[in-house]
Amino acid sequence: MDMGTADFPSADGASASPLAQRIFAVEGTSGVFLGSDFVTVTKTDTVDWDHIKPALLGAIMEHFQSGAPVLSDGQTATVAEGDYDAADESIVVQIKELLDTRVRPAVAQDGGDITFHGFDRGVVYLHMKGACAGCPSSTLTLKMGIENLLRHYIPEVVEVRPVAA
Repeated sequence: MDMGTADFPSADGASASPLAQRIFAVEGTSGVFLGSDFVTVTKTDTVDWDHIKPALLGAIMEHFQSGAPVLSDGQTATVAEGDYDAADESIVVQIKELLDTRVRPAVAQDGGDITFHGFDRGVVYLHMKGACAGCPSSTLTLKMGIENLLRHYIPEVVEVRPVAA
């Protein structure tokens, strides 16, 4: 995908993505999250990674060798714009730039993504996606890592809060 993400928390919604459908065909897959340059797969507790990993890698390679699209015709990836007051436009531009250049690449290495959902009176609202959504350390990452980074570069930021999808 050129930009954005696509989240498929269950096989029911995977019809929008031939790639996600192929991955869900592997027994034990419980979720698929697609980014611009990564694929995150969540498995059920009933299977071991050692058993499911070869089948998942095979499904992904078969898909890309087939030349089929990642998303079906007419489907688009999610690109979060966020909610904020127009007077805060310059602050929001700085926040998004820091998220895109410093935070998202690091979060993507762990199989997740973070999206901007809003800015109101010094509070930045972010949503953790993919593997990061259920990660026990995501709150610590959000508060200690991302909040400290944003507060350091943007004095108007006083706090970062998570939001649900």
